Amino acid sequence: MRKLICLSHVIFFLLFFALSGSASPVNEDNQLLALDSSRETVNELLLFWDEKDLYVQTATRYQKPISQVAENITVVTAKEIEDMNAHTVSEVLNRVTGVFVDFQGQNFGGPALLHIQGSSERHVLVMIDGVRWNFLNSGSAETNTIPVQIIDRIEIIKGPASSAWGSSLGGVINIITKEPGDNKIPSGTLSGSYGEANSQDYRGEVSGKAGPLGYYLFAGYQDSNGLSDNRFFRNYSVYSKFRLPVSEDVKLGFTFGYSEPRIGFGDIPSADITSHGKTRTLFGTLSLSALLSRELTFDLSIYEFNQKFGQFNDVLSTGDLFEDLTFTETTTSGTAKLVWKHDIHTVVLGTDISHGSLDQTLTLGPFLQSFGLPASMTGSPDENRWAVFINDTITLGKFSITPGVRYDHNSVSGSLASPSLGLTYKPAERTILRASVARGFNSPPLAFTSLGGLFFDPNPGLGPEKVWSYQAGIESGLTDYLWIKGTLFYHDVTDAIVTVAGADRNPPSDNSTVVNDGSLKRKGFELEAETAPLYNLSLKAGFSLVKSDTSIDGTIGNSTFYQYNVSLKYDDRKSFMAQLFGHYVWWNLSGDDNAKYNGFIFDLDLKKKIYSTDKTITEVFMTAHNIFNGSQYTLGDFKNPRRWVEAGLRFKF
Repeated sequence: MRKLICLSHVIFFLLFFALSGSASPVNEDNQLLALDSSRETVNELLLFWDEKDLYVQTATRYQKPISQVAENITVVTAKEIEDMNAHTVSEVLNRVTGVFVDFQGQNFGGPALLHIQGSSERHVLVMIDGVRWNFLNSGSAETNTIPVQIIDRIEIIKGPASSAWGSSLGGVINIITKEPGDNKIPSGTLSGSYGEANSQDYRGEVSGKAGPLGYYLFAGYQDSNGLSDNRFFRNYSVYSKFRLPVSEDVKLGFTFGYSEPRIGFGDIPSADITSHGKTRTLFGTLSLSALLSRELTFDLSIYEFNQKFGQFNDVLSTGDLFEDLTFTETTTSGTAKLVWKHDIHTVVLGTDISHGSLDQTLTLGPFLQSFGLPASMTGSPDENRWAVFINDTITLGKFSITPGVRYDHNSVSGSLASPSLGLTYKPAERTILRASVARGFNSPPLAFTSLGGLFFDPNPGLGPEKVWSYQAGIESGLTDYLWIKGTLFYHDVTDAIVTVAGADRNPPSDNSTVVNDGSLKRKGFELEAETAPLYNLSLKAGFSLVKSDTSIDGTIGNSTFYQYNVSLKYDDRKSFMAQLFGHYVWWNLSGDDNAKYNGFIFDLDLKKKIYSTDKTITEVFMTAHNIFNGSQYTLGDFKNPRRWVEAGLRFKF
């Protein structure tokens, strides 16, 4: 079986190369190929990408050329998001090689679990405007509260980034929003789409400048009756961003965001349960940026993030209450950062400090109370975090070296130092080699340390999960028209959190708990390739394989799962764009899940300009989802929708 899998991988890429002939890089990652080349090459590249996309900021928390980034990084731009007509961040991430998205049904706006290179969902740090989006309760993040229209770019670090960001054992998804405008005449976009099951998505954004104040404003509304299994989705969202220059060298910034999704999770016949939920997110940030000298800058930011979540579960057959879960989380945080640029050095020195509080109530119905459980269970834990970090990007000719270290203290799970070392080398004009080693960690969520749950006891002595990570890769333009990228990774996780059944506890108990008693080795590789447009036609392919070996109480287990992405795109960059995207994941699940993943999911995206003037563009767009009725779901009770179609109109001014 393994030989057949490996052979299929080889055939897949041989077919791709054969079809592509001589093709070249125009993807966000391959921008590095032009950074140190002639200006003519850069200008050619900028026909496809904005100049700002040649730089990223997530790796060291300061903007630098992507050619100096040792980590395995992918960037998704606003144009790509627009072309795929995505409604949620999870839909965007589903097209990124190495990111495994479990949609729990893939319904319009539905929930999704994010995994990077085989990590747990709680190991993936999600941020927007520097605000940590992960739940204090579970450690995971739900991204359907983030409007995709406000996104300028998404930078994804695949692998631990603890030396810069702290708790992020699996990786970082950093969502960077659009900037306020610089012109007195406002510009923006109005759009609306409609599809099957009364699925609607309406958006409006405007940016400009009023006196010295730059602004960006957004409002959106999404609604769907549900594409299958008694689901629904409804969301209101607003977002604003302002920039005010106090002087030539000092700027103030402010952001505010609000979102209120209501979700019908659907019926679960196997458990005789029906479920729905609602979320409310509210956040604001205040920032100051000052140029202290030609070589020294100072940044200060503070934010408050409030998230309220409720999930309401009733007995499907009777309508009686089964279980209701509600919690409110509030996090207040501040960051101060100094950046010193001198000669070959770019040094970043900073500190993070935050306080998080959680109020949770679990209300139980008659059935659960019959097991001797109380009518309600409440808890109000909190946690304090502080950290200091420093890193340096040292450029020496064709080499770039990035040492870094961070020290974190968590009032619940203790303290930990996270060093890292990265190296890039450019042996040829259009080839770059990357290598990195890093120690990472993940703090346990408060549900594990303080709250517990149904037939589950918390463990207040639980410590962080730790990892040593090693990655190496090559990125190259093999010809004038073909770009490839390959990455090998090895993650050695210790003190992994595992569940201990009540009968196995000492002394035995009716409830299970969690302990730091597991080890996990995740190893694998990623391959990506892309061609430059030939007669406006380009190809793109990606493959990721993860082999996971676990050791729990002396018991060894292993699993292998993998992912294919492939797309064919036509774009004349004037009036018409069409792309066919295919996605497949082998989840390697047991038969108990009643999962099904026996074919690709193919989506067809179309966009056509129908009218334009010097200052406006009007275009129509359409997406046909799952055009071949493929099946890709991890739970039999949450099947993905079959073919469905939507279309819309977009007006830019």
